[in-house]
Amino acid sequence: MIRFIHTADIHFGMENYGRIDPITGIHSRLLDFKKSFDTCINYAIENNVDLFVFAGDAYKTAHPTPTQQKLLLDSFMKLYQAKIPVVIVVGNHDNPLSFGKANALDIFAHLPIDGFHVFSKPNAIKIDTKSGPIQIVGIPWPNRHNLAINTNQAITNATQLTEHISNSLAHITQQLAESLDPQLPSILVGHLTVSAGIFSGSEKRAVYGQDPILLPSQLAILPFDYIALGHLHRFQNTNPQGTIPVVYAGSIDRVDFGERKEEKGFCDVTIHQKYKTTFEHIVIKTRPFIQIDVILQEGIDQTEQILQELSTYQITDSILKITYQIPKSEQDFVDIKKIQRHCQDVMFLVGIIPIRTLQTRTHRDLLKQEMNLETLLSTYFNSNEILKKRAQVLTEKTLKLNELEEIYNTNTESADS
Repeated sequence: MIRFIHTADIHFGMENYGRIDPITGIHSRLLDFKKSFDTCINYAIENNVDLFVFAGDAYKTAHPTPTQQKLLLDSFMKLYQAKIPVVIVVGNHDNPLSFGKANALDIFAHLPIDGFHVFSKPNAIKIDTKSGPIQIVGIPWPNRHNLAINTNQAITNATQLTEHISNSLAHITQQLAESLDPQLPSILVGHLTVSAGIFSGSEKRAVYGQDPILLPSQLAILPFDYIALGHLHRFQNTNPQGTIPVVYAGSIDRVDFGERKEEKGFCDVTIHQKYKTTFEHIVIKTRPFIQIDVILQEGIDQTEQILQELSTYQITDSILKITYQIPKSEQDFVDIKKIQRHCQDVMFLVGIIPIRTLQTRTHRDLLKQEMNLETLLSTYFNSNEILKKRAQVLTEKTLKLNELEEIYNTNTESADS
């Protein structure tokens, strides 16, 4: 029996919401991600697991700051001190675009210590754990630089290249699987896009035509007992009916509001015997993302309606976004400062955002060139829902202003002559 932790997508450097912590001088969101990752690390140590598997995307970019690198190294070194081997595959965010440059995780492959196994190219290795050996096939984020693909095939556009990489990746995976001892526990660790996977949040911007894609059946092959994936931020088993789980552990913390309803965590996996594997998603208590959408009702104080809705949420220490929809017939009278004072205990207030349904400007069709000024004004004001109740008064005052302007112009011309 071999037990290991499967995690991915920690994205150190994701600082789209938050502020600098006055005590440490570190961005509050970086501290949130560090806290979540340390929760995962500490769980692995407390439960004395045999292996720690990280399936890519350690950083937001391939050029992390020294602070981000230090925090990640501090966390991983806890595993080294506990004598827990660490498997790392390089994700797309860790990979520089330029050929020949080191990736953001290469440092762990060059530390003068044992226990870190980094996959920057597809490969297969055997690791001896305290519970016995386990075979690992590592597949980093696939691109033309880290895959030995046959370039003799005529490729004329990006779509054909992506398809070629997908086919090559499936072939390489099959070859590596065939090189394994079928009697030993075996897992595949990859940073990949599976066709059955569900994107979430910012990752929805990924376009299927640009991501090399594999079918679950191309990964769930013998002699693998478990497929540990990173890249998609939602925890999911993309092969629920099969005997070999193809699992995304999901991100350890929320990246944006598209992930606000998702539980974040990591997977606790046990291979009991060949082809009998169980896993559990361990949920981490992360900082809540709360989005409050208020549809304002006519005739009721707008600010109080928003405050009433806010009172139904526990917003302390949260990342909060408020939107409110204004009735078509009303103006925006929301007291923003009053709402901000009510939200002073949140960690970060993203915004208080008004939403107004665009009205169809029907008065343009109603106005005719042959109408006199009084008829034009009356028609215009009566076609506007906000001005309709005061149409007569506004028409009279506008006519009066027009009359005064004509008198002024006449007097000015007389004075000039």
